[in-house]
Amino acid sequence: MSLPFPTLLSQLRARGVSPRKGLGQHFLTDPGILRGIVAAADLPDDAVVIEVGPGAGTLTAVLAATASRLIAVELDATLAPMLAELYHDQPHVRIVQADALQLRPADLLGPELATGPYYLVANIPYYITGALLRHFIEAEHPPARAVLTVQLDVARRIVARPPQMSLLAVSVQVYARPTLVRRLAPGAFMPPPKVASAVIRLDPHPTPLLTLAERAFFFRVVRAGFGQRRKTLRNSLSAGLGRPADEIVAALGAAGLQQRQRAQELDVGQWLVLVRCLRGQEGCFGYDNE
Repeated sequence: MSLPFPTLLSQLRARGVSPRKGLGQHFLTDPGILRGIVAAADLPDDAVVIEVGPGAGTLTAVLAATASRLIAVELDATLAPMLAELYHDQPHVRIVQADALQLRPADLLGPELATGPYYLVANIPYYITGALLRHFIEAEHPPARAVLTVQLDVARRIVARPPQMSLLAVSVQVYARPTLVRRLAPGAFMPPPKVASAVIRLDPHPTPLLTLAERAFFFRVVRAGFGQRRKTLRNSLSAGLGRPADEIVAALGAAGLQQRQRAQELDVGQWLVLVRCLRGQEGCFGYDNE
């Protein structure tokens, strides 16, 4: 059975408009995948959804039929008006022509919705993946859940576990629990990308693992640890933080870690313990990561 959603695909062809490579546009056209992305978001009946990069509106159509309120943010000045025209008679759908990275989630939601939960569901341009993740999960008002399409190799790095951790994995996992939902073949998109893709789901930790005041030092330590991946934490942290090696060794010991361990061998909980020990906090050992 075909999926009954209106799209801009025929309008794009009729008007001679093609996906723009410079904006990373690869439109999802497989109805089953579109339904699967929305199903993965597990949206409640009253869900407020932000979609970044709706493009031809294929995912927008499925979200519009599911969400209570939908805010779709499109950078392309040609596509945004076409989407607005398509949804002009659906007041629960709002099309915003803007750069989503230049607007806070609260700005997109507006005063009426800014204090309530919202969901981020999107087939995003891959070149903004890192920036978009930081923009939303580090926001003062992060999403209750995020479901996104990303490059498969990026998805694998995000969901990695020790001893394959990376700066990206730690940066995401300190805020949320990631799940690789499914792989996507290039043929699911128009035009097909040159890389394999995947759908990931991010579920924020019920209780934040980092306070706002802790963030800067936490990421300073983690970046130092991954700055020289082949070196042990003793050496990479000493060089990256500009602190004597014996201080690093003492902090590693207090955190229950070996000085010859490397950054990629630590999970998020161990990083949190180590950072607290480097700050000299009492009782830094024994943090229980979920």
